[in-house]
Amino acid sequence: MAPSLDDIATELVAEQQRLDDLVSPLGEGEWSRPCIVGPWTIRAQVAHLADSERLATLAATDEAAFAEALAQAIANSERLEAGDPPDLTGLEPAALLEQWRLRRRATVNAVLERGQQSRIPWVTGSLSSRSFLTARLMETWAHSQDVHDALGATHAESNALLHVAHLGVATRAFSFGNRGLEPPADDLRVELVAPDGTIWAWGPPGAGGSVEGPAVDFCLVVTRRRHVDDTGLSATGGARRWLDIAQAFAGPPVDPARWP
Repeated sequence: MAPSLDDIATELVAEQQRLDDLVSPLGEGEWSRPCIVGPWTIRAQVAHLADSERLATLAATDEAAFAEALAQAIANSERLEAGDPPDLTGLEPAALLEQWRLRRRATVNAVLERGQQSRIPWVTGSLSSRSFLTARLMETWAHSQDVHDALGATHAESNALLHVAHLGVATRAFSFGNRGLEPPADDLRVELVAPDGTIWAWGPPGAGGSVEGPAVDFCLVVTRRRHVDDTGLSATGGARRWLDIAQAFAGPPVDPARWP
């Protein structure tokens, strides 16, 4: 049974709060700590999430304003890629954190108000409300992982992984097309071990290729936070080729660094 919009919103809010709880006690100097994946600092990670929520709220409330804001974001892509959204430049950590809190609540409230049957514009095109919040959850989880890694903290495993993994499976064809490759037509079986030890599965049993292993490892791979060889995943058939390029988010292809 597919998760409801309320289910996804609950997991998103919980994941956001986990990151909030991690960064809110940090001293000002710690906000400048570099992250292992990419050139960003912890401050840049939170600024990026806050800016993404600004766009997400506009997408859910004012499509014309969203289109204009998206065009401006594209024009400022160099600053955004550096984790320095123009409207958040110079904010002290406490003020930046408050902006993220206000914006993320506005996004969730706006999407829930639109309801489960609604479609919302986004950078990749129109998405269902459930897919829209799942994408917000995936992005939050991935950047939270960056911050956890920078601090040497353990990122608690939760049911948020189910939604990130589902998006990872759903974007298999995109991962190939994003690199100019023909998406495979064959089915794959994906069986992942959930945090509680149960199995989450996608695809028909007996498919020509398969992926097995911890759900958290699969999520780390499809968000490009870990190389597949640095995880406990196993792949058969054509599944390994997919895992090498799997990418659950929009944008140019990203190759993960090997974990130190």
